[in-house]
Amino acid sequence: MKTRSAFVRILGAAATAGALAWAVLAQGGPGTAGGPAAETVAGSEPGYAVEDYNYPDADKILAEQNIVLKRGDGHIVLADCASGDNLLQFLAREHEDVCFQVTADEGFLTLELPAVHGVKTDDSTNTHLEMTAEGDQVEYDIPADTWKGVGESVDGREHVLVEIRVTN
Repeated sequence: MKTRSAFVRILGAAATAGALAWAVLAQGGPGTAGGPAAETVAGSEPGYAVEDYNYPDADKILAEQNIVLKRGDGHIVLADCASGDNLLQFLAREHEDVCFQVTADEGFLTLELPAVHGVKTDDSTNTHLEMTAEGDQVEYDIPADTWKGVGESVDGREHVLVEIRVTN
């Protein structure tokens, strides 16, 4: 009989706790949506970071360097060509050399860089380029550590570099 009595007490305590929890939630108690405590807590908590893959400071780079950087995974980043030897380097008629540092074995970047006619790949990654010329899409696969003519130097038309992908 003692076991049954203990079971009834535990069951009663659980039912009471459940009823109290339901009453608090149903009345908009602390920590629920709509109550003043919820607004205070939500207002003091940091927001969630959601990756949208947009290139950071793209507007500033466009204004200063006239390069449109759209989206990427952060593994191909704009770099100063004087900062090192192991960079992706693009030759473009309308710019001084434009360089990117590859920070991982794989990565992608979408951009708009007009009048590209040459590229030097970095030492460790194979590079896939997508370019457009007069509505046509042209693609190039270039091995690591290679200088190669692309775009205008290949077929005489002005090409816009629109995507860079690297793989190891």
